[in-house]
Amino acid sequence: MFEGLLLLFVPWLAFRAAGALGVKRFAGWRSSAAHALAVMLVFTGTAHFVPDSVTVMPSHDDLTAMVPPFVPVPDLTVYATGVLELLGAAGLVLAATRRLAGRCLALLFVCLVPANIYAAANDIPLNGDPATPLWFRIPEQLVYIAVALYAAHRTDEPGRSKPSSRTRPRGTGAGRHDHGEQRAG
Repeated sequence: MFEGLLLLFVPWLAFRAAGALGVKRFAGWRSSAAHALAVMLVFTGTAHFVPDSVTVMPSHDDLTAMVPPFVPVPDLTVYATGVLELLGAAGLVLAATRRLAGRCLALLFVCLVPANIYAAANDIPLNGDPATPLWFRIPEQLVYIAVALYAAHRTDEPGRSKPSSRTRPRGTGAGRHDHGEQRAG
């Protein structure tokens, strides 16, 4: 039941520890979160393609069973969401695409909520384990949405902070005052 959260938080802390030890890529909590979510998504996205004979993780058949009846072509839907998860993981690792990837993944996680509700309400097992109860599934999904949005914000790497009014040179911008007097421009 806690495997997904462990796949997120253990790498997050490990990446942040690496950042504390001097690895610049993981110098901030947000960049570490983005990479940790990417690690989790590589595992969960891969599961969308795994045959039922593999027992160390959920299989394609397990995930297809979770698809609610109102979703057309469940088999293809599981493959498509697996591709989206893997693309999202790649997007999170690249700083240039991180914001878009995080936002798109948050939307994907919202779209997956009906499958989680359906699986819990219908006692659909996952990888032979009993169905995860709804009281756990929904908050877990909210954590993934929150982390995706957190990772999507501006980077927190040193030297890459967003400009604030204190970091702008004095006297720039229309209508700025210098010592209470308006500057002639």
